[in-house]
Amino acid sequence: MAEETGHAMVVTDRDGRVLWREGNGIGAPLHIWSSSAAPITDSDSGRVIGCVDVIGCVGVSGRADVSGRADASGRADASGTCADFGGTARTPHPATVALAAAAAKLAETQLALRTHERDERLRRRYEALRGHPGVLLSATGRVISGDPGGGLGERVHLGERPAHHPGRHVILRDGTAAVLEPFSDGYLLRPAASAGPPVLTLSVLGEGTPSATYDDRARPLSLRHAEILTLLALHPHGLTAEQLSFHLYGDLGNPVTIRAEIHRLRGQLGKAIAAKPYRLTCTVEADFLTLRHLLSESEPQTSARAYPGPLLPRSESPEIRRERDELEAQVRACVLRHGEPDGLWAYAQTCNGRDDFEVLERLAALPSTDLRSAAARTRLLT
Repeated sequence: MAEETGHAMVVTDRDGRVLWREGNGIGAPLHIWSSSAAPITDSDSGRVIGCVDVIGCVGVSGRADVSGRADASGRADASGTCADFGGTARTPHPATVALAAAAAKLAETQLALRTHERDERLRRRYEALRGHPGVLLSATGRVISGDPGGGLGERVHLGERPAHHPGRHVILRDGTAAVLEPFSDGYLLRPAASAGPPVLTLSVLGEGTPSATYDDRARPLSLRHAEILTLLALHPHGLTAEQLSFHLYGDLGNPVTIRAEIHRLRGQLGKAIAAKPYRLTCTVEADFLTLRHLLSESEPQTSARAYPGPLLPRSESPEIRRERDELEAQVRACVLRHGEPDGLWAYAQTCNGRDDFEVLERLAALPSTDLRSAAARTRLLT
Protein backbone atom coordinates (compact mmCIF):
# COMPACT_ATOMS: atom_id res chain seq x y z
CA MET A 1 0.00 0.00 0.00
CA ALA A 2 2.88 2.35 0.77
CA GLU A 3 4.22 1.97 -2.76
CA GLU A 4 0.85 2.55 -4.39
CA THR A 5 0.02 5.68 -2.39
CA GLY A 6 3.42 7.31 -2.54
CA HIS A 7 4.14 6.67 1.14
CA ALA A 8 7.18 5.00 2.63
CA MET A 9 6.94 2.33 5.31
CA VAL A 10 9.99 2.07 7.55
CA VAL A 11 10.89 -0.46 10.25
CA THR A 12 13.61 0.54 12.70
CA ASP A 13 15.33 -1.04 15.66
CA ARG A 14 15.05 0.39 19.19
CA ASP A 15 17.75 3.00 18.43
CA GLY A 16 16.04 4.24 15.27
CA ARG A 17 18.34 2.52 12.80
CA VAL A 18 16.41 1.69 9.63
CA LEU A 19 16.24 -2.09 9.17
CA TRP A 20 13.79 -2.21 6.25
CA ARG A 21 11.95 0.19 3.96
CA GLU A 22 9.23 -0.14 1.36
CA GLY A 23 7.74 2.57 -0.88
CA ASN A 24 8.96 5.85 -2.29
CA GLY A 25 12.17 7.22 -0.91
CA ILE A 26 12.94 10.36 1.06
CA GLY A 27 15.16 12.94 -0.56
CA ALA A 28 13.07 15.20 -2.81
CA PRO A 29 12.80 18.92 -2.02
CA LEU A 30 9.91 18.88 0.42
CA HIS A 31 8.21 21.34 2.72
CA ILE A 32 6.19 19.03 4.98
CA TRP A 33 6.36 15.35 5.92
CA SER A 34 3.66 13.49 7.80
CA SER A 35 4.64 10.53 9.94
CA SER A 36 2.51 7.95 11.74
CA ALA A 37 4.57 5.63 13.95
CA ALA A 38 3.91 2.91 16.52
CA PRO A 39 6.37 1.12 18.85
CA ILE A 40 6.90 -2.65 18.79
CA THR A 41 7.25 -4.19 22.26
CA ASP A 42 8.84 -7.59 22.87
CA SER A 43 6.55 -9.76 24.99
CA ASP A 44 9.54 -11.66 26.40
CA SER A 45 11.68 -8.77 27.64
CA GLY A 46 8.91 -6.18 27.97
CA ARG A 47 11.11 -3.67 26.15
CA VAL A 48 10.49 -1.60 23.05
CA ILE A 49 12.60 -3.27 20.38
CA GLY A 50 11.58 -1.34 17.28
CA CYS A 51 9.18 0.93 15.49
CA VAL A 52 7.03 0.86 12.36
CA ASP A 53 6.57 4.21 10.65
CA VAL A 54 4.36 5.23 7.72
CA ILE A 55 5.71 8.41 6.15
CA GLY A 56 3.98 10.58 3.57
CA CYS A 57 4.62 13.86 1.82
CA VAL A 58 1.76 16.33 2.42
CA GLY A 59 3.37 19.44 0.92
CA VAL A 60 6.05 19.69 -1.77
CA SER A 61 8.00 22.50 -3.35
CA GLY A 62 7.92 20.99 -6.81
CA ARG A 63 8.17 17.87 -8.89
CA ALA A 64 11.05 15.52 -8.18
CA ASP A 65 12.20 12.45 -10.04
CA VAL A 66 14.87 9.96 -9.08
CA SER A 67 17.57 12.39 -10.15
CA GLY A 68 16.26 15.06 -7.78
CA ARG A 69 14.92 17.46 -10.46
CA ALA A 70 11.69 19.30 -9.74
CA ASP A 71 9.10 21.25 -11.70
CA ALA A 72 6.24 23.54 -10.83
CA SER A 73 3.40 21.02 -11.05
CA GLY A 74 3.93 19.83 -7.51
CA ARG A 75 3.45 16.14 -8.44
CA ALA A 76 5.69 13.16 -9.09
CA ASP A 77 5.02 10.19 -11.35
CA ALA A 78 5.71 6.56 -10.48
CA SER A 79 9.42 7.06 -11.07
CA GLY A 80 9.63 9.95 -8.62
CA THR A 81 10.47 9.97 -4.96
CA CYS A 82 7.36 11.66 -3.61
CA ALA A 83 3.79 12.53 -4.51
CA ASP A 84 1.57 15.51 -3.75
CA PHE A 85 -1.33 14.71 -1.44
CA GLY A 86 -2.89 18.14 -1.83
CA GLY A 87 -2.84 21.06 0.55
CA THR A 88 -0.39 21.55 3.40
CA ALA A 89 -2.11 19.66 6.22
CA ARG A 90 0.33 19.18 9.07
CA THR A 91 -1.38 16.09 10.51
CA PRO A 92 -1.49 12.62 8.94
CA HIS A 93 -4.66 10.98 7.77
CA PRO A 94 -6.29 9.00 10.63
CA ALA A 95 -6.15 5.83 8.53
CA THR A 96 -2.34 5.89 8.49
CA VAL A 97 -2.26 6.13 12.29
CA ALA A 98 -4.48 3.05 12.53
CA LEU A 99 -2.41 1.28 9.87
CA ALA A 100 0.86 1.82 11.75
CA ALA A 101 -0.70 0.66 15.02
CA ALA A 102 -2.16 -2.45 13.35
CA ALA A 103 1.17 -3.34 11.76
CA ALA A 104 2.97 -2.97 15.09
CA LYS A 105 0.31 -5.06 16.85
CA LEU A 106 0.65 -7.78 14.22
CA ALA A 107 4.43 -7.87 14.76
CA GLU A 108 3.92 -8.07 18.53
CA THR A 109 1.45 -10.94 18.10
CA GLN A 110 3.93 -12.91 16.02
CA LEU A 111 6.67 -12.28 18.58
CA ALA A 112 4.35 -13.36 21.40
CA LEU A 113 3.54 -16.59 19.54
CA ARG A 114 7.23 -17.39 19.10
CA THR A 115 7.84 -16.61 22.78
CA HIS A 116 5.02 -18.99 23.77
CA GLU A 117 6.48 -21.77 21.59
CA ARG A 118 9.95 -21.27 23.12
CA ASP A 119 8.45 -21.32 26.60
CA GLU A 120 6.66 -24.61 25.91
CA ARG A 121 9.83 -26.27 24.60
CA LEU A 122 11.78 -25.03 27.61
CA ARG A 123 9.03 -26.07 30.05
CA ARG A 124 8.95 -29.62 28.63
CA ARG A 125 12.70 -29.99 29.19
CA TYR A 126 12.36 -28.58 32.69
CA GLU A 127 9.49 -30.89 33.61
CA ALA A 128 11.58 -33.85 32.50
CA LEU A 129 14.02 -33.12 35.34
CA ARG A 130 13.22 -35.17 38.40
CA GLY A 131 12.15 -32.96 41.27
CA HIS A 132 12.06 -29.79 39.13
CA PRO A 133 15.24 -28.33 40.65
CA GLY A 134 15.17 -24.56 40.84
CA VAL A 135 12.97 -21.94 39.16
CA LEU A 136 12.84 -21.91 35.37
CA LEU A 137 13.58 -18.54 33.75
CA SER A 138 13.60 -17.39 30.16
CA ALA A 139 16.79 -15.95 28.66
CA THR A 140 15.57 -12.49 29.70
CA GLY A 141 14.78 -13.46 33.31
CA ARG A 142 11.03 -13.96 32.92
CA VAL A 143 9.68 -16.58 35.37
CA ILE A 144 8.24 -19.54 33.43
CA SER A 145 7.81 -22.30 36.02
CA GLY A 146 8.79 -23.43 39.49
CA ASP A 147 7.52 -20.44 41.50
CA PRO A 148 3.91 -21.39 42.34
CA GLY A 149 3.60 -18.79 45.09
CA GLY A 150 4.66 -15.97 42.78
CA GLY A 151 7.24 -14.75 45.27
CA LEU A 152 9.69 -13.81 42.53
CA GLY A 153 7.19 -11.73 40.60
CA GLU A 154 7.00 -11.86 36.82
CA ARG A 155 10.70 -11.32 36.21
CA VAL A 156 14.09 -11.70 37.89
CA HIS A 157 16.59 -8.94 37.18
CA LEU A 158 19.65 -10.59 35.68
CA GLY A 159 21.85 -7.53 35.50
CA GLU A 160 24.51 -7.82 32.84
CA ARG A 161 24.22 -10.65 30.37
CA PRO A 162 24.95 -13.75 32.50
CA ALA A 163 25.40 -16.27 29.68
CA HIS A 164 29.18 -16.35 30.11
CA HIS A 165 29.06 -16.60 33.89
CA PRO A 166 27.66 -20.00 34.89
CA GLY A 167 27.12 -20.26 38.61
CA ARG A 168 26.98 -16.49 39.15
CA HIS A 169 24.98 -15.10 42.06
CA VAL A 170 22.04 -12.74 41.69
CA ILE A 171 20.22 -10.81 44.42
CA LEU A 172 16.47 -11.31 44.50
CA ARG A 173 13.98 -8.59 45.37
CA ASP A 174 13.67 -9.86 48.96
CA GLY A 175 17.43 -9.43 49.41
CA THR A 176 18.35 -13.12 49.33
CA ALA A 177 21.02 -14.54 47.04
CA ALA A 178 20.45 -17.19 44.39
CA VAL A 179 22.60 -19.04 41.89
CA LEU A 180 21.85 -18.63 38.17
CA GLU A 181 22.71 -21.52 35.85
CA PRO A 182 22.23 -21.79 32.06
CA PHE A 183 19.63 -24.39 31.15
CA SER A 184 18.79 -25.09 27.50
CA ASP A 185 17.61 -21.71 26.11
CA GLY A 186 16.98 -20.23 29.54
CA TYR A 187 18.18 -20.44 33.14
CA LEU A 188 17.62 -22.30 36.39
CA LEU A 189 17.54 -20.19 39.53
CA ARG A 190 18.46 -22.00 42.74
CA PRO A 191 18.84 -20.81 46.34
CA ALA A 192 22.49 -20.08 47.07
CA ALA A 193 22.28 -22.00 50.35
CA SER A 194 20.94 -25.18 48.75
CA ALA A 195 24.37 -26.70 48.23
CA GLY A 196 24.29 -30.44 48.83
CA PRO A 197 25.95 -33.50 47.34
CA PRO A 198 26.78 -32.82 43.66
CA VAL A 199 24.14 -33.96 41.20
CA LEU A 200 24.76 -34.56 37.50
CA THR A 201 21.75 -33.46 35.46
CA LEU A 202 21.61 -34.52 31.80
CA SER A 203 19.33 -33.02 29.14
CA VAL A 204 19.66 -35.25 26.08
CA LEU A 205 16.11 -35.53 24.73
CA GLY A 206 14.98 -33.50 21.72
CA GLU A 207 16.70 -31.68 18.90
CA GLY A 208 18.39 -28.99 21.01
CA THR A 209 22.01 -29.00 22.13
CA PRO A 210 22.63 -31.66 24.81
CA SER A 211 23.71 -30.20 28.14
CA ALA A 212 24.95 -31.27 31.57
CA THR A 213 24.77 -29.50 34.92
CA TYR A 214 27.16 -30.54 37.66
CA ASP A 215 28.20 -28.86 40.89
CA ASP A 216 25.99 -25.87 40.02
CA ARG A 217 27.67 -25.39 36.66
CA ALA A 218 25.90 -25.95 33.36
CA ARG A 219 27.66 -26.61 30.09
CA PRO A 220 26.71 -27.67 26.57
CA LEU A 221 27.91 -31.10 25.48
CA SER A 222 29.37 -32.29 22.24
CA LEU A 223 27.55 -35.24 20.71
CA ARG A 224 30.34 -37.64 21.66
CA HIS A 225 30.44 -36.51 25.30
CA ALA A 226 26.64 -36.65 25.50
CA GLU A 227 26.75 -40.21 24.17
CA ILE A 228 29.35 -41.29 26.74
CA LEU A 229 27.44 -39.78 29.67
CA THR A 230 24.19 -41.31 28.43
CA LEU A 231 25.76 -44.75 28.20
CA LEU A 232 27.26 -44.42 31.68
CA ALA A 233 23.84 -43.39 33.01
CA LEU A 234 22.35 -46.48 31.38
CA HIS A 235 25.05 -48.67 32.99
CA PRO A 236 25.39 -47.46 36.60
CA HIS A 237 27.78 -50.29 37.48
CA GLY A 238 30.28 -49.01 34.93
CA LEU A 239 31.82 -49.94 31.59
CA THR A 240 35.39 -50.65 30.50
CA ALA A 241 36.95 -48.66 27.68
CA GLU A 242 36.45 -51.65 25.41
CA GLN A 243 32.75 -51.91 26.31
CA LEU A 244 32.17 -48.20 25.85
CA SER A 245 33.95 -48.33 22.51
CA PHE A 246 31.74 -51.22 21.37
CA HIS A 247 28.53 -49.48 22.48
CA LEU A 248 29.56 -46.32 20.62
CA TYR A 249 31.18 -47.63 17.46
CA GLY A 250 30.39 -51.32 17.24
CA ASP A 251 33.15 -53.66 16.12
CA LEU A 252 35.09 -50.76 14.57
CA GLY A 253 35.58 -48.99 17.90
CA ASN A 254 38.97 -48.09 19.32
CA PRO A 255 39.38 -48.03 23.15
CA VAL A 256 42.21 -45.48 22.81
CA THR A 257 39.74 -42.95 21.42
CA ILE A 258 37.40 -43.56 24.35
CA ARG A 259 40.17 -43.03 26.91
CA ALA A 260 41.03 -39.69 25.30
CA GLU A 261 37.38 -38.56 25.38
CA ILE A 262 36.97 -39.64 29.00
CA HIS A 263 40.09 -37.65 29.88
CA ARG A 264 38.51 -34.52 28.36
CA LEU A 265 35.22 -35.18 30.13
CA ARG A 266 36.91 -35.58 33.50
CA GLY A 267 38.56 -32.22 32.91
CA GLN A 268 35.05 -30.72 32.93
CA LEU A 269 33.27 -32.94 35.45
CA GLY A 270 36.15 -33.86 37.74
CA LYS A 271 35.30 -36.55 40.26
CA ALA A 272 31.90 -37.23 38.72
CA ILE A 273 33.55 -39.92 36.55
CA ALA A 274 35.60 -42.70 38.10
CA ALA A 275 37.82 -45.22 36.30
CA LYS A 276 38.32 -49.01 36.32
CA PRO A 277 35.61 -49.32 35.20
CA TYR A 278 34.38 -45.96 33.97
CA ARG A 279 31.29 -45.02 35.95
CA LEU A 280 29.37 -42.04 37.33
CA THR A 281 30.05 -41.54 41.04
CA CYS A 282 27.32 -38.97 41.77
CA THR A 283 23.54 -38.86 41.75
CA VAL A 284 22.31 -38.75 38.15
CA GLU A 285 19.14 -37.02 37.01
CA ALA A 286 18.53 -37.40 33.29
CA ASP A 287 15.47 -36.42 31.31
CA PHE A 288 15.32 -39.80 29.55
CA LEU A 289 15.52 -41.68 32.86
CA THR A 290 12.66 -39.55 34.22
CA LEU A 291 10.69 -40.36 31.08
CA ARG A 292 11.31 -44.06 31.65
CA HIS A 293 9.86 -43.77 35.15
CA LEU A 294 6.77 -41.90 33.94
CA LEU A 295 6.15 -44.48 31.25
CA SER A 296 6.33 -47.26 33.82
CA GLU A 297 3.65 -45.41 35.78
CA SER A 298 1.47 -45.15 32.63
CA GLU A 299 1.02 -41.40 32.89
CA PRO A 300 0.22 -40.37 29.29
CA GLN A 301 -0.17 -36.65 29.79
CA THR A 302 2.94 -36.24 31.94
CA SER A 303 4.95 -38.60 29.75
CA ALA A 304 4.12 -36.65 26.62
CA ARG A 305 5.01 -33.33 28.24
CA ALA A 306 8.33 -34.79 29.40
CA TYR A 307 9.16 -35.92 25.86
CA PRO A 308 10.47 -33.02 23.72
CA GLY A 309 11.78 -35.45 21.12
CA PRO A 310 14.05 -38.46 20.50
CA LEU A 311 17.07 -39.36 22.59
CA LEU A 312 20.18 -37.83 20.95
CA PRO A 313 18.62 -37.95 17.46
CA ARG A 314 22.00 -37.50 15.70
CA SER A 315 23.66 -40.39 17.51
CA GLU A 316 24.58 -43.51 15.53
CA SER A 317 25.59 -45.48 18.62
CA PRO A 318 23.91 -48.93 18.41
CA GLU A 319 23.05 -48.91 22.12
CA ILE A 320 21.61 -45.38 22.07
CA ARG A 321 19.64 -46.09 18.91
CA ARG A 322 17.99 -49.06 20.61
CA GLU A 323 17.13 -46.94 23.66
CA ARG A 324 15.88 -44.13 21.41
CA ASP A 325 13.61 -46.38 19.38
CA GLU A 326 12.23 -48.04 22.50
CA LEU A 327 11.39 -44.73 24.19
CA GLU A 328 9.77 -43.38 21.03
CA ALA A 329 7.61 -46.47 20.64
CA GLN A 330 6.58 -46.43 24.32
CA VAL A 331 5.62 -42.74 24.30
CA ARG A 332 3.60 -43.12 21.12
CA ALA A 333 1.83 -46.25 22.37
CA CYS A 334 1.07 -44.56 25.69
CA VAL A 335 -0.57 -41.46 24.21
CA LEU A 336 -2.51 -43.50 21.63
CA ARG A 337 -3.70 -46.02 24.19
CA HIS A 338 -5.10 -43.40 26.53
CA GLY A 339 -6.20 -40.98 23.79
CA GLU A 340 -5.93 -37.95 26.09
CA PRO A 341 -5.99 -34.77 23.92
CA ASP A 342 -3.24 -32.93 25.80
CA GLY A 343 -0.94 -35.92 25.56
CA LEU A 344 -1.67 -36.42 21.86
CA TRP A 345 -1.04 -32.74 21.16
CA ALA A 346 2.22 -32.69 23.13
CA TYR A 347 3.48 -35.71 21.17
CA ALA A 348 2.39 -34.06 17.91
CA GLN A 349 4.87 -31.24 18.63
CA THR A 350 7.87 -33.58 18.46
CA CYS A 351 9.80 -34.15 15.24
CA ASN A 352 8.38 -37.67 14.77
CA GLY A 353 4.91 -36.89 16.06
CA ARG A 354 4.40 -33.87 13.85
CA ASP A 355 3.51 -35.98 10.82
CA ASP A 356 2.18 -39.06 12.62
CA PHE A 357 -1.00 -39.88 10.69
CA GLU A 358 -2.75 -41.80 13.45
CA VAL A 359 -2.04 -39.16 16.08
CA LEU A 360 -3.22 -36.37 13.77
CA GLU A 361 -6.42 -38.28 12.96
CA ARG A 362 -7.22 -38.52 16.68
CA LEU A 363 -6.65 -34.79 17.10
CA ALA A 364 -8.66 -33.93 14.00
CA ALA A 365 -11.64 -35.72 15.54
CA LEU A 366 -11.77 -33.22 18.41
CA PRO A 367 -14.60 -30.65 18.36
CA SER A 368 -14.24 -28.06 15.62
CA THR A 369 -13.98 -25.33 18.27
CA ASP A 370 -10.71 -26.86 19.50
CA LEU A 371 -7.79 -25.16 17.72
CA ARG A 372 -5.76 -28.35 17.94
CA SER A 373 -8.33 -30.01 15.67
CA ALA A 374 -7.86 -27.32 13.01
CA ALA A 375 -4.08 -27.60 13.21
CA ALA A 376 -4.22 -31.40 12.86
CA ARG A 377 -6.53 -31.19 9.84
CA THR A 378 -4.15 -28.73 8.19
CA ARG A 379 -1.21 -31.06 8.70
CA LEU A 380 -3.17 -34.00 7.28
CA LEU A 381 -3.80 -32.00 4.10
CA THR A 382 -0.17 -31.02 3.56
